[in-house]
Formats: sequence, structure tokens, C-alpha cells
Amino acid sequence: MTGTAATPAAWREVWWLRRLARGGGAWPAVPAVLYLVVMMVLPLCVLFSFGFVTIERGRVVPGSFTLEHYRRILADPLSWLLFWRSFWIGAVSTALCLALGYPLAYLYTVLGSLGRKILLVAVISPLLTSALVRTYAWLVILGGRRGLLNTLLLSLGLIDTPVRILNTDLAVLVGMTQIHLPFMILPLMAVLAARDRFMEEASLNLGASRVQTFFRVVVPLSLPGIGAGTTLVFAVSYTNFIIPQLLGGGNYSTVAVKVYEQTIVILDWATGAVLAALLLVSCFVFVFLITYATDRLTAWSERSR
Repeated sequence: MTGTAATPAAWREVWWLRRLARGGGAWPAVPAVLYLVVMMVLPLCVLFSFGFVTIERGRVVPGSFTLEHYRRILADPLSWLLFWRSFWIGAVSTALCLALGYPLAYLYTVLGSLGRKILLVAVISPLLTSALVRTYAWLVILGGRRGLLNTLLLSLGLIDTPVRILNTDLAVLVGMTQIHLPFMILPLMAVLAARDRFMEEASLNLGASRVQTFFRVVVPLSLPGIGAGTTLVFAVSYTNFIIPQLLGGGNYSTVAVKVYEQTIVILDWATGAVLAALLLVSCFVFVFLITYATDRLTAWSERSR
């Protein structure tokens, strides 16, 4: 009886070991999950916990649990102004990236093999350099009277006095759009290249013009790519720190810039932690809403075909 009872357990152990050796189930993801927990989740938990305590001279005051920091931040009109500016910068730069990126992604699908390779390299090549380096390049282009743009416009006689672009909303939007444009184009390229061309041919054969076919067939088929690109660009723009800090100037502030100032410059870790937590939570909410809207629009377009 003992041997008969042990045999199934032994088989289960062997099956479990074989599956582990083959990398089946969720085991291949375990190292990545552990890495994320140790390197991202735990630091975030420590940071967010600072928003519920009082910190004096770099030490947490024992028994000082409080919600006062959240109440103070949420009651401050300046905090709402910073969140609105972060949202506005993220939304406008996302719209600009979509308007500029969609034609390039569509062009990728109609080019030949060599043209596709050249366009793909042109889109990816900016990602080979740091966003910080590209932001400094925009400082040279937009900067002051001796900036490349003002020098060109003055030499062509198009303007009489230098145009002030640096340290304005326009400079932040220009830098944000150029630097984040690949994050919009790449998902659109993948979706548009994989779309069903027979539906376009059917639309043309049924008498629709190319413009009607584009807006009623191609655009609905590319909604998943639009949603993915919009999510990526908005998330990185809404939480961006480098571009507003460098191109917006010292008086230009967003929530991410404020987090840096409170945490690194002023050493008010509690306020920085509260702002960081609110920035992360609000970003999750916006990303969820974009994803939900994309799913609903995609389902609606599929039902209406």
C-alpha cells in the first residue's frame, strides 16, 4: 500500500521538476518579477510612506502618522495649477505627435522595401541618444538671440528682432513633441503594416473614394495603434521632468519638476512624496481612461463594419 500511495506523489514531483527545467508556467517571469519588486515596488512604497509621516532633519519622527501633508497639498491652488499644466502639456504634445506621426506611419506602409528600412532607421535613430542630449540640442536651436533659429530668421530678413521661444510653453511643446514622436510612430507602423488590405480594396470596389476609404476603413483599423501610441506618449509627457526643466526655464514648473525641487533642493521629502504619489495615481487613471476609450472605440468600429 505504501508503494502504491507514493507513486503518484513521486510522479507529481518529477512532472513539476520537468516543467521547471523546461521553463513552463510562470517560472520564466519570476526573475523579472523579483527584479521589479526589489528595484521598483519597494522603493516606491518607501517613497510613498514618507507622505504619511513627519520627517525632521532627515529622520522619521516616531508615531507621527498623519494625513496633513495630503490635506495641505490638495488644498493648495498652486498644486492644482501644476497638475493642470502637466496635463495640458501631456495632452497637447500627444495630439501633436499623433498629427505628425500618423502620416509618417502610413507612408511606411506604402513604401518599398528600401524606403521602409530608411524610414524605420530615421524614426529609431533619435532613440540611440539620450533625451537629455536631445534637449540640450534644442537649447542650442531655440536659445536666445544667438540661437540657430533666430540667427536664421534674422539673416533671411523674416524678423527684425529675435523671437523669444526658449523658456515658454512653445519651447516645451516643441521639445516634448520631437523627443516623444518615435513612441507614437512605432506602434502605428506595426498596426498599419498588419492591417487587412482586402477591406480597402473592397471599399474602393464598392465605389468609395480614397479619402472615404482612409477615414472609414484605414483609421478604424488603426485604432489599437492610436491607443497604444497615445498611452505611451501621454504617460512619458505627463510625468516628464527633463524637458520642462531645461526648455521651460527656472520659473517654469510642472508636477514632476516640483517633486524634484521638494525632494532634492528643499529636502521636504513628505511634500515630494505626496506629489509623486498623486502624480503616479493620476497618470494611472489617465492611462486607464485612454485604454478603456480605445477598447470601446475598437469594439464599436468592429460592430459597425
